Amino acid sequence: MTTQTRSVRPIETRLVSEQVTDELRRSILTGALAPGERLSLRGLAELLDVSFIPVRDALRVLGGEGLVINSPGRSARVAPLDPDELHGIYRVRRLLEPDLARRACTLLTDAELDDLMVQATALGAPESSIDDIYDDHRAFHQALLAPAASAWDRRIMMMLTGAAERYVRIGFRLLDPDPQEHDRRMVAHQDLVVAFRERTPEVAAVALDAHLAENERIAVETLARMAEQ
Repeated sequence: MTTQTRSVRPIETRLVSEQVTDELRRSILTGALAPGERLSLRGLAELLDVSFIPVRDALRVLGGEGLVINSPGRSARVAPLDPDELHGIYRVRRLLEPDLARRACTLLTDAELDDLMVQATALGAPESSIDDIYDDHRAFHQALLAPAASAWDRRIMMMLTGAAERYVRIGFRLLDPDPQEHDRRMVAHQDLVVAFRERTPEVAAVALDAHLAENERIAVETLARMAEQ
């Protein structure tokens, strides 16, 4: 094997695996692949028009993220929704993010807060579903805390928000048909900006903690409704 071959083939394989991972992750987070659904290597490879290898690699990565359960000798499956997991995710988020809020509210510039207010208003667009605005929603929360977040804070927040994402998407997707939900979503995020603009650490921390608690409540109620069906 030549040096050129060694340098090209792993890069090509890695890129395909990353694309497959991204697509399967997106499908799980949006609910296109439902909780508990069996995942056939052959079926996914045919659907994505790739070989088994990148699909296998993707399922391994998604297993590490808690989105897929890989059992020896059995088909992989989408991880089920678990109330205990949800509570665990939010328990850690409510320790970390309000603490960052205490410092971020004193570090954000007026211009940054003005931009965050524009972003908060856009989250309430009446024609947009939670799936349409979720990337912007995640970016809003990251920007709100960015001035106080270290590299490790960002890594941990990315992991936690990723784990919470499908719970949040499913919960708020059920609320989308309510015409008042879009205004509620907009006001909830505008209120965060207003709280941060006070430049009072405890006010910002309490506001963000209440925001996270409300999201957790909605997700818990959604899981309960799904269990009853």
